[in-house]
Parts: sequence; structure tokens; C-alpha cells
Amino acid sequence: MRLWIKNPLGIVADNAGGGIVVDGAIIAELVPAGGSPALPVDGVFDASRHVVLPGLINTHHHFYQTLTRAHPAAIDRELFPWLTALYPLWARLTPDDLRLAVRVALTELLLSGCTTAADHHYLYPKGLENAVDIAVEEARALGIRATISRGSMNLSQKDGGLPPDSVVQDEETILTDSERVLSLFHDPAPGSMVQIALAPCSPFSVTPALMVKSAELAARFDAPLHTHLAETRDEDAYCLEVYGKRPLDLLEETGWMRPKTWLAHGVHFSCEECERLGTAGVGVCHCPTSNGVLASGFCRTRELEEAGAPLGLGVDGSASNDGSNLMEELRHALLINRLRYESATAVTARDVIRWATEGSARCLGRSDIGRIAPGLQADLALFCLDELRFSGAHDPVAALVLCGANRADRVMIAGAWRVIDGAVPGLDLAALRRSHGAAAKRYA
Repeated sequence: MRLWIKNPLGIVADNAGGGIVVDGAIIAELVPAGGSPALPVDGVFDASRHVVLPGLINTHHHFYQTLTRAHPAAIDRELFPWLTALYPLWARLTPDDLRLAVRVALTELLLSGCTTAADHHYLYPKGLENAVDIAVEEARALGIRATISRGSMNLSQKDGGLPPDSVVQDEETILTDSERVLSLFHDPAPGSMVQIALAPCSPFSVTPALMVKSAELAARFDAPLHTHLAETRDEDAYCLEVYGKRPLDLLEETGWMRPKTWLAHGVHFSCEECERLGTAGVGVCHCPTSNGVLASGFCRTRELEEAGAPLGLGVDGSASNDGSNLMEELRHALLINRLRYESATAVTARDVIRWATEGSARCLGRSDIGRIAPGLQADLALFCLDELRFSGAHDPVAALVLCGANRADRVMIAGAWRVIDGAVPGLDLAALRRSHGAAAKRYA
């Protein structure tokens, strides 16, 4: 079926003022202002009230953390004490509660205009061995595109690491399950709905040997690699004390400095390290809200982009954000980066939109999503400017960021509408809120 999304109020695409033609799952044609499709269409969607963006792409999250938002044990703490406060609560996580947490995170993302979501699940208390399977099932049920990262931790407190013994696994268990989920779920083909990444958690929770073996396994399956790196000064100090080197040197030593590797945070990279990342084609997911909540510092976004490193956006886990709204993250990225560089022109509204779309796609190693262009996947986020906050806005695209858009009116993924009139068809949001809220009380 050929659908003409006609005459949008605004659109982030070149020479597409007359809209987009979608044919099945693919963008078939861009229509110039005042023009008509080159070939007949089967249907027309009037987009005159909508600003059309490429579907937003979230490149870092921990879905399970929706159960511990604004938790008294962790409020007003920086990363290491924040983690040590929450690890004992997360150790009680059950498969049923994880399923609800994942469903809430994905629903929030979808309603904010997100069409591709990356999750990093690294927590494996007893009974939660099928965490990746649960995330894949929930993503498929909602119709959202996903990169599910099979995270891991094998360095516990008894080994000099940060997490308790109850949430880590041994190397053999990790690698065996990593190969299992890669074989079951990873689809590297263009247009794929599910991909698997391997994601040892951080330098203070995994061994270098696991980093090396995970990189080798990912290469066999043409799968991406993901980890936290250079998030805090505590992490720098840990690496210098334990390994005698900075985090990026450890990453290079373990064979991770290559395309299809992307890193969360990247706050404390030096200018020279930004150059090395760009040369290697390693991406960085900027998480401005989480970095602000945990007082981690400012990511060198301009230096990374100038060096050629892919730069994307992520909401991070809902215990450090404390939400899963990717559209809101764009505004935070704009404001934080203007503060960082003390310039109103350093980062623009269109820059942060690009980070959350094309940049995030590059982080995930995907060239089939992230832009509105013929031949790419029909992943689109449509926003209305009907709310009072937008009254008087003259640039509809910039208004989404500057005036604080936070909920999409329509979301299309692979040519199918997954959000209609600001709601997920078939999903009882009130019932989900009740069930998830009841589950969260078990982690008080």
C-alpha cells in the first residue's frame, strides 16, 4: 500500500514540503512543496497539523529501572553510592516484574516519538536468566524496533568490583547465554526489528578477559558492542588504581576500538581521546539528563563530532533520569550543551534532532534508519503544535525542542502506525500503570 503523508506543517527532510510517500515498510518518495507523488497512491494522511521527524532512536537505557524511580535510597547521590544503594533492591527483581518494567519503558519511549530503542540489561540475579528473551517479546508485542544488549557483570565485591555477588554471573555462563541470544534473536539485515548487542557493563564490574571474549563473539555474529565508559571521575580513578591506565586505554587493549562499538556517557574523555574515538569510528551516547541528575559532568559533544565519532542520545535508566521520554531529552541536550560551551550557537535545535536520529542510528551501526529519505525504513514521529505551549511559535521544527514537546500524536514504525492520536492502540494504559505501580512497591 502506498500512503501519502501530505503537506506537513514542518518536516526534517530536504525538498519534502509536500510530504512523504510510504510504500509498505519503506519510504518511497519525497514530495516537494506544491507537488504530487510521481505514482498513484492508495491513501492520503493529512499532515497539515503535524511536524514530521525521523523516528527518534534511543541508544542507552536500563528498562528494569522504571521500578525504582526517585527512590529515597538513591536520591541526591553520585554514581558509585547511587549504585551501591540500589543494587540490593535490584537483586530482588523477578521475571514478572521485569516484564512490566520493560513494557512501561518501551511504552513511554514510543509515546515520546521513539521508534528504535536500545536497552542495556546487565543484572542477572537467580531466576532472571531469560531477561533478554523478555525484552525481545515485549518489543515485538509493541511493534517497536529494538537493540537489546545482553549485558553482563562478572566482577563482584569479593573480587574488588562494585556490585554484590547476588547479581553477577561467571564468565562461562555469560558467554554461553550471549551466544544463545545472538543465535535466537540477532538479525543484522536491513530493516530488522530486533538486534542483539553484547554489553559487559563497565570497567568496575567486568574483567578485561570478558571484554576480549565478548568482542570476539560479537565479531562472529556481526553484532554491535556496548558499555559504559568515562562516565565519572570515580571510574577514572578506579581504572588508574586497578589497571594503571585510563578507561579508553583499557577499551583499546581489549579490542573494542572499532566501528559498531558505542559507549554510554563519554563524559570524561580528553580532546585527544575524542580524536582516537573518531578515528576508530566508535560512537558515544550522550545522556544529558542522567549526567545532570548524578552530577557526572559534561560530555564533549562538539569535540566528538568534529573528530568524526558517531554521537547519539539516550535517556539512560529510569532510576537516574527518572523518565523514559526521548523527546524531552532533546531539550535537555540543547540546554546543557549551550551551558557547557557558553554559546547560543554551539548547539541548535536541529543539531539535537540530528543526534537523536541520524547520530543514534550511526551509534547502533545502522544505515537503514535515522533519516527521511527514499529507500530507508518508514520510521516516523509526528507531533502536533496544538498545545498552549506552542502558541506563537514560528519555526515548527525548532518549536518541538525549544517549547518542550513531550508526546507524539502519531508514530510509524516500518510503515505501520504504532501510536495513533497520542495512544498505543490496544494498550490499556491505566491498567499498565496500576500493575507496574503495584510491582514497584515491592522495591520500596
